[in-house]
Amino acid sequence: MRKKAFKAESKRLLELMINSIYTHKEIFLRELISNASDAIDKLYYHSLKDGISGLAREQFEINIDIDSQARTLTISDNGIGMTAEELENNLGTIAKSGSLSFKNDADHSDEAAEDIDIIGQFGVGFYSAFMVADHIEVTSRAFGSDTANLWKSDGVDGYTIEPCDMDGHGTIIKLSIKPDSEEEDYGRFLEQYTIESLVRKYSDYIRYPIKMERTKTRAKADNEEEIEEYTEVDTLNSMVPIWKRSKSELTEEDYNNFYKEKFFDFTDPLRSIHIATEGTATFNALLYIPSKAPYNYYTRDYEKGLKLYANGVLIMDMCKDLIPDCFSFVKGLVDSQDLSLNISRELLQHDRQLKLIATSLEKKIKAELKKMLENDRENYEKVFANFGLQFKYGIYSSYGRDKELLSDLLLFRSSNSDGMTTFAEYCERMRENQKYIYYACGESAERIARMPQIERLLSKGYEVLYLTDDIDEFTFRVLNEWDGKEFRSASGDDLGIEDDDTASTEQLEKDNAEMLSFIKDSLGDKVAKVRPSNRLMSCPVCITADGMVSLEMERVLNAAPGDQKVKAERVLEINASHPIFEKLSALYENDQAKLSKYAKLLYNQALLIEDLPLDDPLEFASSICDLMV
Repeated sequence: MRKKAFKAESKRLLELMINSIYTHKEIFLRELISNASDAIDKLYYHSLKDGISGLAREQFEINIDIDSQARTLTISDNGIGMTAEELENNLGTIAKSGSLSFKNDADHSDEAAEDIDIIGQFGVGFYSAFMVADHIEVTSRAFGSDTANLWKSDGVDGYTIEPCDMDGHGTIIKLSIKPDSEEEDYGRFLEQYTIESLVRKYSDYIRYPIKMERTKTRAKADNEEEIEEYTEVDTLNSMVPIWKRSKSELTEEDYNNFYKEKFFDFTDPLRSIHIATEGTATFNALLYIPSKAPYNYYTRDYEKGLKLYANGVLIMDMCKDLIPDCFSFVKGLVDSQDLSLNISRELLQHDRQLKLIATSLEKKIKAELKKMLENDRENYEKVFANFGLQFKYGIYSSYGRDKELLSDLLLFRSSNSDGMTTFAEYCERMRENQKYIYYACGESAERIARMPQIERLLSKGYEVLYLTDDIDEFTFRVLNEWDGKEFRSASGDDLGIEDDDTASTEQLEKDNAEMLSFIKDSLGDKVAKVRPSNRLMSCPVCITADGMVSLEMERVLNAAPGDQKVKAERVLEINASHPIFEKLSALYENDQAKLSKYAKLLYNQALLIEDLPLDDPLEFASSICDLMV
């Protein structure tokens, strides 16, 4: 019998397919099972369309058999099978897909066509088996044919086809697994556990049962101390994906159990989102909001992404393009039959359909979070405690592009109560004459509540948002405003309050310009300016900042790695209504040397109040002692 050469352009093409197209050798099993599923779908389609009797859906199955002694792995189906000519065309010609031809030729207006899911498109999946096998035999008998044929190949050297005997219709693919090497343990594909794991990972939702005879052990009936082995045929796949079932059929426990099993979490999720859409973006999805953040969530090691299925077959374990960074905590999967896959089915072509699905998912997640915020505040606050930082980073890192998506999901502590508040809730409580949304930064809400800079705002009944995360003020600078109301920092150079106190302070600054200038000179480049303050009430002094860089931004930026440091334009503000101001004025007239010492003391006091490090703690301690003596 003469060996035939492959009908591809060159021997090199097959070598490329075997060695380069697929990044994971284990993919071969997914491809062969998908081919078997396609073969059954074709026969099932014809049985429905042509009214063939004696073919019931429950009769179809895919079988896997392991012979570890002979080092063979066999995948068989009772699908439509192939004639000798079809073996020649489908297996003798690389990149010719019988499944794609069938899919294109099927009458899609026919009800029978709606009940099939043809997976294969490119005609190269079969050849992935050569990644793990050095010899392949395909025995096939077409439905309705009296004869069967055997296709054999060792790979790139060609193939033979000859008649053979076979009971029933369908296809049997026997792989002779390669010997183990130092680089690769091919023997793992002869282990029951490995095969079962791969089926559940990639082909769990193939809609025909995938069966395998498994060896098990049990105690002997006549002697419980002795163990005997027996075989049992198990169905390895669950067949019906939970996400393709109706929501009315499923309970919260069903959703939670699926999440914990598939995403390796021990706790129930806070929320599940079951999506089924048709139209420009047709897909099913099942998404979950975890109850806690993974230990590495805010590190570079964390990998975002959703599982991607095509007709129930796993294509990618972590598809990053389906979910934005701001919602990277969401776990789940997407199943679509409309995605454009590359030739190996391991990667997506970045096409319009993928973007449509991603956009739809983004909107669904936002809508679900907003619903939780409005109707399930307790659980939403848990979500925000775990992942709210990511919302803030999302606004900042997108330079405000995502602010419409994320700003109304933000929560902050405030001077209003111990609870959390949104921007919308803050604005509902604003005083009638209040123009701005005020905020203050610090390491904790409790510390911010004691800041002297917010005293005047609170005295006027203005609420102050407490920003305690390093990213907060950067996010506010990007947002700039909410619902037309500008943000103003309690430590900024302008609170936007115009009243009698403001006018009085401005006059006081003019009247004491020389004294303030002397204090500034005494402090040197420690401050950019010294001025009387109209924001302080009980405290004698505070440090604020003019310009774009605030004190909080200075601290955060300088804590980052790097030699380049930034410096805020520090301003020493002295309480104009405090007795200390009169004392300083008197010293300027009578004892400028002491005034210089007082200036440094006040500056250091302001640093301590702001929780900033002292420039020279020893000098400060000595100055205090001098005053005491």
